[in-house]
Amino acid sequence: MNCHQLKLVTTLLLFLCVSDVIAQPEDSPNQNPEQNYRQDNQWGQASAGAWDGSTSWVTSDGKGQIYVLVRIKPYVRLFNRDGTFLRSWSGSEELGSAHSITIDKEDNAWISDSARHVIRKYNTDGDLLMTLGTADEAGDNSSQDKFNQPNHVYIADNGDIYISDGYVNSRVVHFNPSGEFIRSIGGIKGSGPGEFKAVHGVALDSKGNILINDSENFRVNVFDKAGNYVESWPYPSRGGIEVREDDVVYISDVNEGRVSIVRDGELLDTAYAPRAHGLAVDSDGSIYTSGASRMNVYKLTPKDR
Repeated sequence: MNCHQLKLVTTLLLFLCVSDVIAQPEDSPNQNPEQNYRQDNQWGQASAGAWDGSTSWVTSDGKGQIYVLVRIKPYVRLFNRDGTFLRSWSGSEELGSAHSITIDKEDNAWISDSARHVIRKYNTDGDLLMTLGTADEAGDNSSQDKFNQPNHVYIADNGDIYISDGYVNSRVVHFNPSGEFIRSIGGIKGSGPGEFKAVHGVALDSKGNILINDSENFRVNVFDKAGNYVESWPYPSRGGIEVREDDVVYISDVNEGRVSIVRDGELLDTAYAPRAHGLAVDSDGSIYTSGASRMNVYKLTPKDR
């Protein structure tokens, strides 16, 4: 082997090694762990075919329909629980980054567009009902009507709106059902009590406590209903958060590829799926996750069912 050939081989080996190092962070570390759930990594594909875009988020209406938010048109795709495709829609607005989708009690869809700094509310046909924020205009932590890369929405039982405004800002913003500003929760970037680094989801429990994913601090910050900081739970949280019966909380994390199942801050169980970004917990106990930068939706069904 001459020097030129040796150089080519060495360069190729170096490229392969570097490529492997670069690729690994995109993969969740928990690929095939033991868990109490059966994992279906082909859910939805038998009916609709392989995913053609990044599946950023997934949510359930609690009545048997699963909504998948994809980052290319059609943005919203509906399935039943067994993965049968039902229909799709996009709405008339171009989304810069279709990040998350939340379904309220009237089956309206709330979609966060982190790139364009807005939250949009649509009816079941994809007609626009409300916009919070101003498209393509960013606001700081003190703003009452603008966001900076908001990424998640929670709709309370009384219709109040909680927006996770956290890729640049460090807060959750609370509005009434008409979209009128009530308050901001948090607002300080840092790692101290009640501070945030990359807010990435919000939910309320039955007591009105406000649970907020503090993703770059690898925790969930808990505030009481008055907005006072209470405590933090040490679970990775760069994903979604849902509260179910008996205040059991599900917290997904895209980097760890896991869903932490928690009550009163104590870990009850852990479910695993690669790139667990979007999170849905259906009323039948199934968990769905979607992969953000990947094209996948996983259905996790309890093995004892």
